[in-house]
Amino acid sequence: MTRSPEQENRIFQALADPSRRAIFEALTQGEAAVNDLKARFQISQPAVSQHLASLREAGLVASRRDGRRIYYRIEPQGMEPLIGWIEHYRAFWTERVDRLEQLLNRMDQ
Repeated sequence: MTRSPEQENRIFQALADPSRRAIFEALTQGEAAVNDLKARFQISQPAVSQHLASLREAGLVASRRDGRRIYYRIEPQGMEPLIGWIEHYRAFWTERVDRLEQLLNRMDQ
């Protein structure tokens, strides 16, 4: 998958807020309605809805309507840009650490 800085930025901005991270984490346990999340975090319904909108815009959650209730769930594919970003830097740091280890081994000899 091609990494998009815009997608990465949306994800980082969405997850920068501690309340949104907590809501995202709660959704890893399974689908939940806004009222269920409101009760868990004791924040207003409009605040929960705003946090969910940010997570949805970032592609991290999806929703479905059942009557008058809207249920939210994690959208696993939404994490792909973040995983790509991490993989890029993992390779970068792995190479640097390997070189440092080689240098330290040569210095010990």
